[in-house]
Amino acid sequence: MKFSVVSLFSGGGGLDLGFKSNDFSLIWASDIDKNAVETYKYNIGDHIHHADINNYPIGQIPHADVLIGGPPCQSFSLIGKRNVNDDRGKLVWKYLEILKHVNPYFFVFENVTGILSAKDSDGKKVLDSLLEEFNELGYVVKWNVINAADYGVPQRRKRVLVVGSKLGDFNFPSQTHSIDGIILPKYVSVLEALGDLPIATVNSKSQEYNQKPLNSYQKRIRGHAKIVTDHSIPTTSSLDEYIIQHVKPGGNYMDIPKDVASVRIKRLQEQGGHTTCYGRLHPNEPAYTINTYFNRPNVGCNIHYSYNRLITVREALRLQGFPDDYQIISSSKQGKNLIVGNAVPPILSDVIARQIKKHLEANLCG
Repeated sequence: MKFSVVSLFSGGGGLDLGFKSNDFSLIWASDIDKNAVETYKYNIGDHIHHADINNYPIGQIPHADVLIGGPPCQSFSLIGKRNVNDDRGKLVWKYLEILKHVNPYFFVFENVTGILSAKDSDGKKVLDSLLEEFNELGYVVKWNVINAADYGVPQRRKRVLVVGSKLGDFNFPSQTHSIDGIILPKYVSVLEALGDLPIATVNSKSQEYNQKPLNSYQKRIRGHAKIVTDHSIPTTSSLDEYIIQHVKPGGNYMDIPKDVASVRIKRLQEQGGHTTCYGRLHPNEPAYTINTYFNRPNVGCNIHYSYNRLITVREALRLQGFPDDYQIISSSKQGKNLIVGNAVPPILSDVIARQIKKHLEANLCG
């Protein structure tokens, strides 16, 4: 028996890929970003609609066994101001409205950890209000702050996952990896994730692999892919190049010489700040969060662990857990970055989808 899925705020389909790999039937999806929609169509299916969900007739969305999605999270991000009252913040309530209509057995709601402290205009926590609404709709709800590295993604990416069930209690899957590697396998490292890729070049359209996969992660990510795409070196300024060559693996702005021609870096060195700023990946550790600006050294830990350059789009996809045959269709370079940085890691989604499928089969197929 195949279970059906409706996907909201689908982006390039990172969350959807996990359900697809577990043989769910993806019947309807939507996103407002045209590049993301074209990418989704290429990799997953043409059941996605390019639409502003605020203006889409809810009655035309089909009923399904599972509803998945993560409303755009900028309003709750720790990076910027947390404003639940702007248009993006209000999309969490649109998710709730569509949930009432779709009436699935399960739903998955994903967001940034900033939602934990976000408040509405009355000063009430948004998450508390959502949980109350979910309960009133008859769902047994569980939520947790999930670190993607705990499930085999080579990235310390923490997100809030809320799962609702009309089929009894849902338990989040046990973690499969650990930081120390004593009982469970150790976190997948950056080197383990990227070490088999060919050397990145300028404006490379595609390259052949020049060695066999070196570990189980690389073998899984390669799948049936024959070539490597989106592996071009990002463009950097002369200042960025100067900065990059001074940061050591695992280091950040504190490694940059004091005479650097940057007021921001000097301020960071004097006053402190985000420790990942101007960071270089450490080969033996997972990456930090891959965001939508991984083509910049000043917004996260985006410098390659070995080469004096920023990571490529393909390397970012690898650190997000996307397969090598996943192709991004975008009219701009930043459009590609947005698709990658906003995605739910498919490896994490796979674990959640598998757990939900067990519950569905136990309750509906017995």
